[in-house]
Amino acid sequence: MECPSDSGPPAGAGGFDEFYAAYFRPLTVQLFAYTGDMAAAQDVVQEAFCRALARWKRVAELGDPAGWVRRVAWNLATSRWRRARTAMAFARRHREEHVAAPSPDRVALAQALSRLPEQQRRAVILHYLADLPI
Repeated sequence: MECPSDSGPPAGAGGFDEFYAAYFRPLTVQLFAYTGDMAAAQDVVQEAFCRALARWKRVAELGDPAGWVRRVAWNLATSRWRRARTAMAFARRHREEHVAAPSPDRVALAQALSRLPEQQRRAVILHYLADLPI
């Protein structure tokens, strides 16, 4: 993901390059541990750094700029997870599933088989359904 070039100072302004070089990898590792997906971790960390660059003067003055980027990346990852969860729930609710109801004969057969002793039930099933000799 590319940072917008018109929002924020040039990349080298005020130590951002050094900050990025020092913290991109450790933050990516942390977010990978959270998301379980390296590409997603890299995306959210990159987006967090883009947002930091756009506000670099204010972020650089914070006591813990890396903490700010970490929090933004963590929030982005959580938002992605929530959106994915919502989309999956929506898809599950709106997916048509066509399952044929069991026929009355099938229900009666299942009930009759369940009343037989285990060995007799096995013999009936193997003879009539598996076509094995008695």
